[in-house]
Amino acid sequence: MSHFKDPPKKQLGQHFLTDRNVIDQIVRAVNPQPGDTLVEIGPGQGAITFPLLKKHGALTVIEFDRDLITPLMEVSEGHGDLTIVHKDVLKVDFGKLAGEERIRLVGNLPYNISTPILFHVLEHAESVRDMHFMLQKEVVDRMAADPGSKVFGRLSVMLQATCEVTPLFDIGPLAFRPPPKVDSAVVRLVPKPAGSIGIDDPALFESLVRNAFGQRRKTLRNAVQQLCTGDEILAAGLRPEARAEQLEVAQFIALANYLASRPAPAASL
Repeated sequence: MSHFKDPPKKQLGQHFLTDRNVIDQIVRAVNPQPGDTLVEIGPGQGAITFPLLKKHGALTVIEFDRDLITPLMEVSEGHGDLTIVHKDVLKVDFGKLAGEERIRLVGNLPYNISTPILFHVLEHAESVRDMHFMLQKEVVDRMAADPGSKVFGRLSVMLQATCEVTPLFDIGPLAFRPPPKVDSAVVRLVPKPAGSIGIDDPALFESLVRNAFGQRRKTLRNAVQQLCTGDEILAAGLRPEARAEQLEVAQFIALANYLASRPAPAASL
């Protein structure tokens, strides 16, 4: 008899993975090694949790749905050492969770809040060794998109500036209960070493990218006019009449760094 009696909760974006072949594929992709610190976001009914736990022996999971916590603990007995953090993942400090060792993140991310989770994890990228996430295929396509693509946008630039993004494989709706109305995909994210990213002012970079893609039809000059002038865009080596989706990630970094290097305005008397 299953310990998990409650159906998936629509308001939490729950779609539980049930396809054994897909589960095995994900575990092989993660390939946990002795000494790894594994953390799973949203274990649900443990489809990935228990195979990982059995293979690795220890796992920390972050679960918001209190109704899943007791069944997870009960089923984990005999599989290994399971630690459950009952918390909203958007409020988890991954730096504290990591301690001395960088963590490896795994998760079937709730599709309704997957993008906020990605941005939250990016804030703690220095504490993360790699990530293997299952998301809507559309989101993975955006994450890995090249400049000039219709889906190249803020998510593409922010992730590619700080991580190596590698789509691994696609998953059809029938691998889940209930089946979602979209295809899914698994992606690997590996944070770049802090010294190789080259962003002088991360907050300014984030603001620049957000403004640039705020209204996609606008030229760069018009989209970021609150942050800089057309002459400053030119001085940074970019075309003010270009649109955001035409720029390389390195060009966004170059413009943000140019703006960060501007002298501070003189204080008025």
